[in-house]
Amino acid sequence: MSEPRAYAEAVVQDSRNALRETTAIKDFLALIKIGIVHSNMITTFTGLWLALHFNGIHFFESLDTMFFTLAGSALIVAGSCSLNNYYDSDIDHLMERTKNRPTVTGKANLGRVLTLSMILIALGTILLALTNLTAAAIGLFGVFSYVVLYTMISKRRFVSNTIVGSISGAVPPLIGWAAVDPDLDMLAWILFLVMFIWQPPHFYAIAMKRCEEYRAAGIPMLPVVKGFKRTKVSMTMWVTLLLPLPYFMSSLGMPLVILATILNIGWLILGIRGYKMKDDLKWARLMFVYSLNYMTILYVAMVIVTFI
Repeated sequence: MSEPRAYAEAVVQDSRNALRETTAIKDFLALIKIGIVHSNMITTFTGLWLALHFNGIHFFESLDTMFFTLAGSALIVAGSCSLNNYYDSDIDHLMERTKNRPTVTGKANLGRVLTLSMILIALGTILLALTNLTAAAIGLFGVFSYVVLYTMISKRRFVSNTIVGSISGAVPPLIGWAAVDPDLDMLAWILFLVMFIWQPPHFYAIAMKRCEEYRAAGIPMLPVVKGFKRTKVSMTMWVTLLLPLPYFMSSLGMPLVILATILNIGWLILGIRGYKMKDDLKWARLMFVYSLNYMTILYVAMVIVTFI
């Protein structure tokens, strides 16, 4: 074989290997729902950081705790999401946004997915236990509430499935706080409540956009069962429940209280506008985008105000 030809074939083979590797990485990230992992890390870190701040512990004195907490939380969230994909592999092909998941396309062997999920959860629990048993116990409760209470029991049966699922999504800041202070200050529970109340309007907005997909998959999401009008009312009610929470965050200072209040009022105004807008899906998109910005701005701001 000539040297140029051999070189050309080697380049082609390297390109194919790189493509396979990239695809494998993308499949893995899709399997563990990397977007959910990232968002949960924000709230976990906020709980952890605030616990360090209010307990007078310096950042550099707790690098090991931060690593064990963030890595452990990431692993149990990834494992739980992977289990969710494993369990829902029989209906995910019916929905546009889930039909390309590796558990649907066959790129991921279901038996291996189950094994991987258990390993991730086990490793995550061990890392959390290296901080303290309270953090590990809260982490396992989060896994149980997401995999069992939500995925296995309520998701396909009850219109309240989103509310049940919100429990697990609100657990990460508690994990972060408990890793430093197992006694869980009231502020830790406020962080939990913010995340719990934030999720229904966030996920109902998604459900409105994907209503027909959920209907085809037989998932009784609120817009599917009750319609858009009832969903709008519910979303506005959940946003209203956020209004008093900033006043329980006074320990973070008045600027944070004011910011949180402005964010809440802005979201409520947008929610009320939904009763007049003719394009329900456009309104749902606006509510979805606002919810993402709301969570990111508020939780990042909680960290920033500790430097003031």
